[in-house]
Amino acid sequence: MRLAGKVALVTGAAQGIGWAVADMFAEQGAIVYATDITERPLGEMIQWRKLDVTQLREWNEVVAEIVAAHGTIDVLVNNAGVVHSYDGVAEISLDAWHTVLDVDLTGTFYGMRTVIPHMRKRGGGSIVNLSSIWGNVGAAGVSAYQAAKGAVRTLSKNAAVTYAADNIRVNSLHPGLVDTPLIAGQDPSVTKKVVDATPMGRAADPRELAFGALFLACDESSFMTGAELVVDGGYLAI
Repeated sequence: MRLAGKVALVTGAAQGIGWAVADMFAEQGAIVYATDITERPLGEMIQWRKLDVTQLREWNEVVAEIVAAHGTIDVLVNNAGVVHSYDGVAEISLDAWHTVLDVDLTGTFYGMRTVIPHMRKRGGGSIVNLSSIWGNVGAAGVSAYQAAKGAVRTLSKNAAVTYAADNIRVNSLHPGLVDTPLIAGQDPSVTKKVVDATPMGRAADPRELAFGALFLACDESSFMTGAELVVDGGYLAI
């Protein structure tokens, strides 16, 4: 029970990595608030709240409700994200660019901006921001996604340094290819290209990422902040 008694908020939790994280956190004793724009029936250990991460008003409402009920939020996992466009900077539409940046980057910013004041009052907390292997290295196309995930990587370090004295740890989690509905909807040639470049030769199961999030969330990683935890089957090792 590595999160016993902790209150956790997980975004983008209707499926994929987010659902795996919420489910695992509940298994490990956390009081979990799973959020997304799409509803999903949940079990007794996980409470559901609708949250569009691009809307600061909704963040304020959800966080205020959780804090009123439990006094704080101990763990925030900013998982909500979209790829949405595989176009380069010269081809991507402005609407697509802003959609990806709004969800992947501004949503993460809103989450930290809303939760950190409560963590400071309570005396600490752990924030896990989902970046990507494509937040570390370049890839053809996917310009908006890469811009957002690269910014999430650096923003996490900024927040880690800024709030270290408040005992708030901020780390980024960098998945490689993960077997999720998001990946199932993309061009199979893109998936094949990433698998072929992954030394382990496969996609990850979402629970393999959830274990990484669990480690960063719990007290076992108490001396880690501003770090990047890569779970990518060796992709970045080449």
